[in-house]
Amino acid sequence: MIRQTFTVANPQGFHVRPTKTFVEKASAFPCKINVINKGKKVNGKSSLSMLTLGIAQGDEVTLEIDGEREQEAMEALGPLFGQIHE
Repeated sequence: MIRQTFTVANPQGFHVRPTKTFVEKASAFPCKINVINKGKKVNGKSSLSMLTLGIAQGDEVTLEIDGEREQEAMEALGPLFGQIHE
């Protein structure tokens, strides 16, 4: 399992359009993908679940990926949030 935290850069946060893009890309990978925001963890392959997180600009979002091709998934999905949080 790998984890990385990102700071959301999009001024509108993570609304319907970026969520759709994220879920489409996440669904292409066989691994388990979770997104964590403000202590709430959801399935990153579910648009509805993702939207319940209410991700706003400046939020620190953690991407947790486990399974086959996890590193490739992190490299594809992480940049959709914005900058890596150090």
